[in-house]
Amino acid sequence: MSERDGFSGGFLLGTLVGGVVGGVIGAIAASRQKEANQGLNFNSENAKNAEDDESIESARRSLEDKISQLNFAIDDVRQQLGGVKNEQ
Repeated sequence: MSERDGFSGGFLLGTLVGGVVGGVIGAIAASRQKEANQGLNFNSENAKNAEDDESIESARRSLEDKISQLNFAIDDVRQQLGGVKNEQ
């Protein structure tokens, strides 16, 4: 039984120590990765903003075209229905 008690205590201690060491290493790696990405993000943010403005403008034009098509279709249906009402 004493071997089993030693195993359980060692297992728990190893788990705790491994978790702490892994957490510290992960935190250090994440902070270094974040610092490296901040330099890249500054340059890419300007390009991204320009692309966003262009895509927004393109989407706006596309929506205006679709609205125009819908208005034309609505006017066409009104004319057709108006002609049906006049015939009756």
